[in-house]
Amino acid sequence: MRPYFDPDYENFSQWINPPRLCIDNATCNDCTLVKVDSVNKPGILLEVVQVLSDLDLAISKAYITSDGTWFMDVFHVTDQQGRKITEKKTIDYIEKALGPESLKADSWPGKSVGMHSFGNHIAIELIGTDRPGLLSEIFAVLANQHCNVVAAEVWTHKMRVACVIYINDEATSEPLKEPSRMSTMEEQLRNVLRGCGDDVKGSCTSFSIGSTHVDRRLHQLMLADKDYEGYGGAIEEKDDMLFRPVITIDQCEDKGYSVVNIKCKDRSKLLFDIVCTLTDMQFVVSHASVSSDGPYGIQELYIRHKDGKILDSKDEKERVIKCLEAAILRRVSEGFSLEICARDRVGLLSDVTRVLREYGLSVLRADVTTIGEKAMNVFYVRDPSGNPVDMKTIEALRQEIGHTVMLNVKRVPSTTKSPEASGWAKTSFSFGNLFGKFLS
Repeated sequence: MRPYFDPDYENFSQWINPPRLCIDNATCNDCTLVKVDSVNKPGILLEVVQVLSDLDLAISKAYITSDGTWFMDVFHVTDQQGRKITEKKTIDYIEKALGPESLKADSWPGKSVGMHSFGNHIAIELIGTDRPGLLSEIFAVLANQHCNVVAAEVWTHKMRVACVIYINDEATSEPLKEPSRMSTMEEQLRNVLRGCGDDVKGSCTSFSIGSTHVDRRLHQLMLADKDYEGYGGAIEEKDDMLFRPVITIDQCEDKGYSVVNIKCKDRSKLLFDIVCTLTDMQFVVSHASVSSDGPYGIQELYIRHKDGKILDSKDEKERVIKCLEAAILRRVSEGFSLEICARDRVGLLSDVTRVLREYGLSVLRADVTTIGEKAMNVFYVRDPSGNPVDMKTIEALRQEIGHTVMLNVKRVPSTTKSPEASGWAKTSFSFGNLFGKFLS
């Protein structure tokens, strides 16, 4: 007979040490501190970073430690204008998403798309070889099938494109239910992705029902597609050389860690992209320090495999470096962003992307969101030759799209030097200097 084991004992540490969340606007003059203390559990770092990323908060510094049974995080955050987080709605969201009840939960709800709920939908996942006009053809198929695109996100990297598109029926605003209609749409999308028949790596179309974090799913699609092994066109290869991160992997053998050091162009959601990729590659980030050095982001991460092993082979280190490079570069977008706001209707995206194609613009990334009856779409575009889009083209676009659509054009800032050319700067705070103090 087995001894009695109280099932509630597993949660005993949470009872005596409940999770704590502190949003501190008093300590620092130029940022808000978000402090999270909790019992450690698999994936908790990604959960926390995901919440801050979904709110588009900029993380200028972070100190992370989660060895053993306890997890402690401190994030220095601002909004996109560099201001402290003072809006009650944002603070309430963080407290709800990262508060004690959420951190104690066994499951994490994740983000469907954006920060907004838009009702029932079906998700379409696409991956294939990128080419001019592809996005226009994809949205045309959906419009012809009388599907309303309620949200979508599109990434391109190394001549590959990955899309997650959320749709419902035009007439009912409900998920599609007819198998024959879905089968027809799937076949048409596959034909579009196959294009001219020169797709060496192949393409994939799939439907899913339920909730998924869209950014993480795009990383997973491209990681599974091995975009990190691909070769882009001449312009993309030039961009990769200009913005390629400097990544090294060392060993901290006495403490049993592999140490990943990264320096790259700083940008929104950088930490999320790195932690997401490491998590999906089955690594655990036990300690990390994050800081900014002018236009560059610097990260030092102490990692292990989920089974506790470190990276001990040259091939494995090279693969991790390639995968992290790809994760960082997928979201780099040089050129212009076109922010298009209009009353939502079936075929809007098909019309807009057709006009972009007719003016010879390549879409690097796209972010589509529907809030109520309003469509808010952002397209990151550039000239296929790599030259800046001239203002004559922008004005012609404005006339072509129509006066009922609000078009805002922004130049995506760039840096003139790669991190390697600017020299390597170590983080101002390093966990390596403290291991002897609190990890021995």
